[in-house]
Amino acid sequence: MQYSQLGSSGVSVSRVCLGSMTWGVQNTQHDADQQIAYALEQGVNFIDTAEMYAVPPSPDTYGKTEEIIGNWIARNSQKRKDIVIATKIAGNGLSWVRDGGNITRQAVIDAVDHSLKRLQTDYIDLYQLHWPNRRTPHFARQWPGMLKFTEVDAKQHTADMLDILEGLDACVKAGKIKHCGLSDDTPWGISQFLNLSKEHNLPKMVSIQNEFSLVHAKDWPYLIEQCVHEDIAYLPWSPLAAGLLTGKYLNGARPEGSRWTFMQRNGIFRDTPESQQATKEYVELAHAHAITPAQLALAWCNQVDGVTSSIIGATTMAQLKEDIDAFDLTLSDDVLSAIDIIFRKNPMPY
Repeated sequence: MQYSQLGSSGVSVSRVCLGSMTWGVQNTQHDADQQIAYALEQGVNFIDTAEMYAVPPSPDTYGKTEEIIGNWIARNSQKRKDIVIATKIAGNGLSWVRDGGNITRQAVIDAVDHSLKRLQTDYIDLYQLHWPNRRTPHFARQWPGMLKFTEVDAKQHTADMLDILEGLDACVKAGKIKHCGLSDDTPWGISQFLNLSKEHNLPKMVSIQNEFSLVHAKDWPYLIEQCVHEDIAYLPWSPLAAGLLTGKYLNGARPEGSRWTFMQRNGIFRDTPESQQATKEYVELAHAHAITPAQLALAWCNQVDGVTSSIIGATTMAQLKEDIDAFDLTLSDDVLSAIDIIFRKNPMPY
């Protein structure tokens, strides 16, 4: 297993981050225990979760994944110091989470306490804002005309960010969280948080996790360039595009129990003719080089300059083993060139 620095935190994390959002719906406590045990055996030391999980999000599944991880920690307390646990505070829009309200100073303080209780731990290594209070060009909202940035009250949002940082600072000083990060944010969001941190001597954001894959690489190059130069870890989530890049959804297939058979808040927006065509070509390329489509996609993501650790998720042990094995692969220049040809034909298929 290879390791990278988590931005400016000084913490070393595995190039594989074990995602957990299926634990509590698609996966049981037993499944999660097996996944954690296997991942740790392979050198993975980084686990990502969120108060909102399990997914699909609902009042019944809220907090379930943190509870599952907490149950594991309670039975394996001697291993707590060896793992980096990242969790996230949910943003606005979920009626069953703080009445759907914005992230605020007090919301952070309260949410941290609740996560600590569910996780059965005294501290959180990385505490992240799951999504900003403002709408951002993520979840298929990156197309021109879908957002009106000119109508955003930037001064108010900046004031809100300062309020949030003060809440994070209180938690850091109390020893409840060690480092802070972002998720589903933008270069403007990163810049505002960095400036406020410097101006007010508040915690610096050390990481950001955004969706990033062969079929959704809009963060390259501008956001990733900023992450590199500002020493912010870039953590791709959904490097398999919610399973699309495995090829299992080609030609309308919906394997029983797979993620696309579950309700999704934004619909299956990744399922477009363009993404299907791109996936078909990536699948054929992978098979031609005797690796699986998932391994092609994950190895590519791992080799993108500026990527710190890729967040993977699996519902079966076979999938987990296949995914982790991908990080031992180094794609040749010939394979990378072939990927580039497909990518240029399908640069943003959803």
